Amino acid sequence: MNRKKGLTLQKKKLLTGWFFVIPATAFIFLFSFYPMLQAFILSLHRGVGQNLSWNGFANYTRILKDRVFFQTMRNTFVYLIIQVPIMLLLALILASVLNNRSLRFRGLFRTMIFLPCATSLVSYSMIFRSMFANDGFVNTMLRGVGMAPVGWFQSGTAARAVIIIALVWRWTGYNMVFYLAGMQSIDYALYESAKIDGASVFASFRHITVPLLRPTILMTAIMSISGTLQLFDESVNLTNGGPGRETMTMSHYIYNTSFVQSPNFSYAAAVSVVILVMIAVLSFIQMKVGDKRD
Repeated sequence: MNRKKGLTLQKKKLLTGWFFVIPATAFIFLFSFYPMLQAFILSLHRGVGQNLSWNGFANYTRILKDRVFFQTMRNTFVYLIIQVPIMLLLALILASVLNNRSLRFRGLFRTMIFLPCATSLVSYSMIFRSMFANDGFVNTMLRGVGMAPVGWFQSGTAARAVIIIALVWRWTGYNMVFYLAGMQSIDYALYESAKIDGASVFASFRHITVPLLRPTILMTAIMSISGTLQLFDESVNLTNGGPGRETMTMSHYIYNTSFVQSPNFSYAAAVSVVILVMIAVLSFIQMKVGDKRD
């Protein structure tokens, strides 16, 4: 009896799946996991280039005594604790408002709110530097209402406030798009039924929108925390880490350690590994806390 030769339909589907997965997996390993591994190996050495020598965990011991690193970590966590909740809450509220089918010009408003995240990082940093300069637009407005001008870049607290405002302005629209996409999958009849039952707008937002958007909110929270812990452009282009090191972030410190000061790539690699561990731990905690599945 002759058996039919060739692959079964199930095996063909399996091979097709692997055909698409393997290239993506290879690129992720090549451009993500391999550099992480190399950074960790580099952090266990000292020296530059061909003069590398084994140093064990001395770089990590040095981090524990590095006051500048802890200052930059404190600065970064200030941005994280203040900016991320404000940005995500504002994005959620805006998405909820712009998801209203009866609102006119919804497309225009969505585009206007999203546009800041399409702006060049350097360009928008220059705009904010100009706006918050001593004779800039913000201080001019303060003088116009009888208030004293603020030296925004002469005070650590004020300079951090400028960075937080800039981050909220730039990234709120980006997260709003994710929430809008999630809201499109929520049956609008749920809101209509709640309205008929006498539920207020806030009640519908709290009991319908937020619970059904929990996976999207968790995803944007993880992405925002990861991005904030790696914050670099605003620290460099907006305040240059000043005054002093009051606004310098951990990524900015890595850059200075590698290229501005006497190059110490091994120590910079150790700091980058510490940041990676922070991101991994915080993401794991968020996933455990945010995952409400049985």
